[in-house]
Amino acid sequence: MSVDLRGTGESDKPRGVYSTEMFADDIAALMQAVGIESAHVSGLSLGAATGIWLAAKYPDRVKSLSLHSGWHKTDAYVRTVVKGWQVMAKGLESVPEMVIQGIFPWCFTPELYAEKPDYIQTLSDFVRGRPEQPIDAFIQQSDAVIGHDAEAQLGRIRAPTQITFGRHDMVVSTRFAHPLKNGIKDSELYIFEDCSHAPLYENVPSFNEKTLQFLKVHAG
Repeated sequence: MSVDLRGTGESDKPRGVYSTEMFADDIAALMQAVGIESAHVSGLSLGAATGIWLAAKYPDRVKSLSLHSGWHKTDAYVRTVVKGWQVMAKGLESVPEMVIQGIFPWCFTPELYAEKPDYIQTLSDFVRGRPEQPIDAFIQQSDAVIGHDAEAQLGRIRAPTQITFGRHDMVVSTRFAHPLKNGIKDSELYIFEDCSHAPLYENVPSFNEKTLQFLKVHAG
Protein backbone atom coordinates (compact mmCIF):
# COMPACT_ATOMS: atom_id res chain seq x y z
CA MET A 1 0.00 0.00 0.00
CA SER A 2 1.29 3.44 -0.98
CA VAL A 3 -0.14 6.42 0.88
CA ASP A 4 -0.54 10.09 -0.08
CA LEU A 5 0.21 12.02 3.10
CA ARG A 6 -2.21 14.78 4.04
CA GLY A 7 -1.73 17.76 1.77
CA THR A 8 -0.63 15.69 -1.24
CA GLY A 9 -2.04 13.62 -4.09
CA GLU A 10 -5.60 12.46 -3.56
CA SER A 11 -5.58 12.96 0.22
CA ASP A 12 -7.37 15.86 1.90
CA LYS A 13 -5.50 19.14 2.20
CA PRO A 14 -6.86 20.82 5.34
CA ARG A 15 -5.37 24.15 6.33
CA GLY A 16 -3.32 24.27 9.49
CA VAL A 17 0.07 23.39 10.92
CA TYR A 18 1.44 20.06 9.70
CA SER A 19 4.13 17.96 11.37
CA THR A 20 5.86 14.66 10.73
CA GLU A 21 4.33 13.38 13.97
CA MET A 22 0.88 14.29 12.61
CA PHE A 23 1.61 12.38 9.40
CA ALA A 24 2.48 9.32 11.51
CA ASP A 25 -0.77 9.70 13.45
CA ASP A 26 -2.60 9.78 10.10
CA ILE A 27 -0.93 6.55 8.96
CA ALA A 28 -1.76 4.80 12.23
CA ALA A 29 -5.39 5.95 11.93
CA LEU A 30 -5.54 4.71 8.33
CA MET A 31 -4.18 1.30 9.36
CA GLN A 32 -6.84 1.12 12.07
CA ALA A 33 -9.59 2.14 9.64
CA VAL A 34 -8.73 -0.45 6.98
CA GLY A 35 -7.97 -3.24 9.46
CA ILE A 36 -4.20 -3.51 9.08
CA GLU A 37 -2.93 -4.61 12.48
CA SER A 38 0.74 -4.28 11.63
CA ALA A 39 2.88 -3.88 8.53
CA HIS A 40 6.38 -3.64 7.13
CA VAL A 41 6.84 0.13 6.84
CA SER A 42 9.07 1.73 4.24
CA GLY A 43 9.60 5.42 3.62
CA LEU A 44 11.79 7.60 1.41
CA SER A 45 12.76 11.10 2.53
CA LEU A 46 9.66 12.64 4.17
CA GLY A 47 8.23 9.12 4.27
CA ALA A 48 11.25 8.04 6.30
CA ALA A 49 10.85 10.95 8.70
CA THR A 50 7.21 9.93 9.13
CA GLY A 51 8.24 6.30 9.60
CA ILE A 52 10.47 7.21 12.54
CA TRP A 53 7.53 8.74 14.36
CA LEU A 54 5.21 5.86 13.42
CA ALA A 55 7.58 3.20 14.75
CA ALA A 56 8.27 5.17 17.92
CA LYS A 57 4.65 6.05 18.80
CA TYR A 58 2.95 2.91 17.49
CA PRO A 59 5.50 0.10 17.88
CA ASP A 60 2.88 -2.64 17.63
CA ARG A 61 1.93 -1.37 14.18
CA VAL A 62 5.42 -1.78 12.70
CA LYS A 63 6.86 -5.22 11.90
CA SER A 64 9.97 -3.78 10.31
CA LEU A 65 11.09 -0.29 9.34
CA SER A 66 12.95 0.78 6.20
CA LEU A 67 14.30 4.32 6.30
CA HIS A 68 15.62 5.53 2.96
CA SER A 69 17.30 8.96 2.85
CA GLY A 70 15.84 9.80 6.23
CA TRP A 71 16.98 12.11 9.00
CA HIS A 72 16.28 12.41 12.70
CA LYS A 73 16.30 16.20 13.07
CA THR A 74 16.29 18.99 10.52
CA ASP A 75 19.50 21.02 10.56
CA ALA A 76 20.36 24.44 9.13
CA TYR A 77 21.36 23.00 5.75
CA VAL A 78 18.12 21.08 5.18
CA ARG A 79 16.15 24.09 6.43
CA THR A 80 17.86 26.41 3.93
CA VAL A 81 17.33 24.06 0.99
CA VAL A 82 13.64 23.51 1.77
CA LYS A 83 13.01 27.23 2.21
CA GLY A 84 14.54 27.68 -1.23
CA TRP A 85 12.03 25.20 -2.64
CA GLN A 86 9.22 27.19 -1.05
CA VAL A 87 10.45 30.37 -2.72
CA MET A 88 10.75 28.58 -6.07
CA ALA A 89 7.23 27.11 -5.82
CA LYS A 90 5.79 30.57 -5.24
CA GLY A 91 7.88 32.08 -8.04
CA LEU A 92 6.94 29.41 -10.58
CA GLU A 93 3.35 29.33 -9.31
CA SER A 94 3.53 25.55 -9.77
CA VAL A 95 4.52 22.81 -7.36
CA PRO A 96 5.07 20.17 -10.10
CA GLU A 97 7.44 22.45 -12.02
CA MET A 98 9.25 23.31 -8.80
CA VAL A 99 9.69 19.58 -8.11
CA ILE A 100 11.10 18.96 -11.58
CA GLN A 101 13.32 22.02 -11.77
CA GLY A 102 14.15 22.48 -8.10
CA ILE A 103 13.99 19.13 -6.30
CA PHE A 104 14.98 16.65 -9.02
CA PRO A 105 18.59 17.92 -9.24
CA TRP A 106 18.96 17.17 -5.53
CA CYS A 107 17.48 13.69 -5.98
CA PHE A 108 19.54 12.44 -8.93
CA THR A 109 23.20 12.50 -9.90
CA PRO A 110 24.53 14.45 -12.91
CA GLU A 111 25.41 11.09 -14.45
CA LEU A 112 21.76 10.02 -14.52
CA TYR A 113 20.80 13.25 -16.31
CA ALA A 114 23.60 12.72 -18.84
CA GLU A 115 23.10 9.00 -19.43
CA LYS A 116 19.32 8.66 -19.21
CA PRO A 117 17.61 11.88 -20.33
CA ASP A 118 14.55 9.92 -21.48
CA TYR A 119 14.20 8.44 -18.00
CA ILE A 120 14.35 11.91 -16.42
CA GLN A 121 11.63 12.97 -18.87
CA THR A 122 9.52 9.96 -17.89
CA LEU A 123 9.83 10.88 -14.21
CA SER A 124 8.95 14.48 -15.06
CA ASP A 125 5.87 13.34 -16.95
CA PHE A 126 4.88 11.22 -13.96
CA VAL A 127 5.07 14.25 -11.65
CA ARG A 128 3.02 16.36 -14.07
CA GLY A 129 0.45 13.56 -14.35
CA ARG A 130 -0.22 13.37 -10.62
CA PRO A 131 -2.94 15.45 -8.92
CA GLU A 132 -1.37 18.89 -8.64
CA GLN A 133 -0.50 19.96 -5.12
CA PRO A 134 -1.65 23.50 -4.29
CA ILE A 135 1.15 25.85 -3.30
CA ASP A 136 -0.32 26.50 0.16
CA ALA A 137 -0.49 22.74 0.80
CA PHE A 138 3.15 22.39 -0.25
CA ILE A 139 4.15 25.17 2.14
CA GLN A 140 2.34 23.41 4.99
CA GLN A 141 3.95 20.07 4.11
CA SER A 142 7.44 21.51 3.70
CA ASP A 143 7.08 23.43 6.96
CA ALA A 144 6.66 19.98 8.55
CA VAL A 145 10.01 19.03 7.03
CA ILE A 146 11.59 22.19 8.42
CA GLY A 147 10.19 21.48 11.88
CA HIS A 148 11.04 17.77 11.93
CA ASP A 149 12.69 16.68 15.18
CA ALA A 150 12.43 13.02 16.17
CA GLU A 151 15.81 12.77 17.87
CA ALA A 152 14.25 11.85 21.21
CA GLN A 153 12.13 9.16 19.56
CA LEU A 154 14.92 6.97 18.15
CA GLY A 155 15.41 4.99 21.33
CA ARG A 156 11.72 4.07 21.40
CA ILE A 157 11.89 2.17 18.10
CA ARG A 158 11.74 -1.60 18.62
CA ALA A 159 11.27 -2.80 15.05
CA PRO A 160 14.23 -4.15 13.08
CA THR A 161 15.31 -1.23 10.92
CA GLN A 162 17.13 -0.82 7.64
CA ILE A 163 18.77 2.59 7.08
CA THR A 164 20.00 3.55 3.62
CA PHE A 165 21.55 6.62 2.01
CA GLY A 166 22.85 7.63 -1.39
CA ARG A 167 26.56 8.46 -1.28
CA HIS A 168 26.03 11.58 -3.42
CA ASP A 169 23.02 12.91 -1.51
CA MET A 170 23.77 16.43 -0.29
CA VAL A 171 20.46 17.36 1.32
CA VAL A 172 20.07 14.27 3.50
CA SER A 173 23.66 13.14 3.35
CA THR A 174 25.44 10.43 5.31
CA ARG A 175 25.95 13.00 8.08
CA PHE A 176 22.65 11.60 9.38
CA ALA A 177 23.73 7.96 9.12
CA HIS A 178 25.46 7.47 12.44
CA PRO A 179 22.91 9.34 14.59
CA LEU A 180 20.21 7.07 13.15
CA LYS A 181 22.29 3.90 13.35
CA ASN A 182 23.43 4.61 16.91
CA GLY A 183 20.00 5.79 18.03
CA ILE A 184 17.96 2.84 16.72
CA LYS A 185 18.98 -0.31 18.54
CA ASP A 186 18.21 -3.08 16.04
CA SER A 187 19.33 -1.35 12.85
CA GLU A 188 21.59 -1.89 9.87
CA LEU A 189 23.10 0.65 7.49
CA TYR A 190 23.72 0.49 3.75
CA ILE A 191 25.08 3.15 1.37
CA PHE A 192 24.20 3.17 -2.34
CA GLU A 193 27.53 4.33 -3.74
CA ASP A 194 26.27 5.53 -7.15
CA CYS A 195 23.12 7.34 -6.06
CA SER A 196 21.92 10.63 -4.67
CA HIS A 197 18.72 11.18 -2.65
CA ALA A 198 16.47 8.74 -4.51
CA PRO A 199 18.11 5.32 -5.05
CA LEU A 200 14.58 3.94 -5.44
CA TYR A 201 14.55 5.57 -8.88
CA GLU A 202 18.23 5.95 -9.70
CA ASN A 203 19.39 2.35 -9.26
CA VAL A 204 16.24 0.24 -9.18
CA PRO A 205 17.89 -3.23 -9.34
CA SER A 206 20.29 -2.50 -6.47
CA PHE A 207 17.61 -0.82 -4.37
CA ASN A 208 15.22 -3.74 -4.84
CA GLU A 209 17.92 -6.30 -4.07
CA LYS A 210 19.00 -4.70 -0.80
CA THR A 211 15.53 -3.86 0.47
CA LEU A 212 14.06 -7.25 -0.42
CA GLN A 213 16.96 -9.00 1.31
CA PHE A 214 16.10 -7.10 4.47
CA LEU A 215 12.38 -7.85 4.18
CA LYS A 216 12.98 -11.56 3.60
CA VAL A 217 14.99 -11.79 6.80
CA HIS A 218 12.17 -10.13 8.73
CA ALA A 219 9.20 -11.59 6.86
CA GLY A 220 6.17 -12.48 8.86
